[in-house]
Amino acid sequence: MKATGMVRKVDNLGRIVLPIELRRTLDIDLKDPLEIYVDGDSIILKKYEPACIFCGNAKDVKDIHGKIVCQDCINELKKI
Repeated sequence: MKATGMVRKVDNLGRIVLPIELRRTLDIDLKDPLEIYVDGDSIILKKYEPACIFCGNAKDVKDIHGKIVCQDCINELKKI
């Protein structure tokens, strides 16, 4: 894990502010969803990218009736 040297306090509502430099570096815009993971005593934030429910691929995905499916899996399903 890479240290940034940035320290932020949690406010009385449990929020923290991600510095603009960090958001720019990680291409996080206003209202972008973030995933929250816990690894031991560490909290990991990751920009949420929807992935295919079948293979986990996050590229070239489509929403089909509320489910995310990639084009490769759509092609495979068409063969069935």
